Amino acid sequence: MQAAAPITAPVEVDEPTSDKRVEPERPWVVLVWNDPINTMDYVTFVFQKLFGYSYEKAESLMLDVHHKGRAAVSTGAREKAELDVFRLHEHGLWATMQQD
Repeated sequence: MQAAAPITAPVEVDEPTSDKRVEPERPWVVLVWNDPINTMDYVTFVFQKLFGYSYEKAESLMLDVHHKGRAAVSTGAREKAELDVFRLHEHGLWATMQQD
């Protein structure tokens, strides 16, 4: 005797009830700005300490700050960007955040 195949009930799928389109959240970017106070060595050190960047990556970002006036040092959710800006301020660097 052969076993009967299991019976499955039909699945109901809800259709969207609004025409509102959901956009993915854009990431936040943390910018460090050039200032006349901090040395280039210090800025490189802070980037290594706070973000775990290699010396080469930290130095490259520092040179962007020095020559271009600013550098994007991190990206992510708003809460992460706020924390990064706070930590940079604690180390005496001028930092802001903006949505990408």
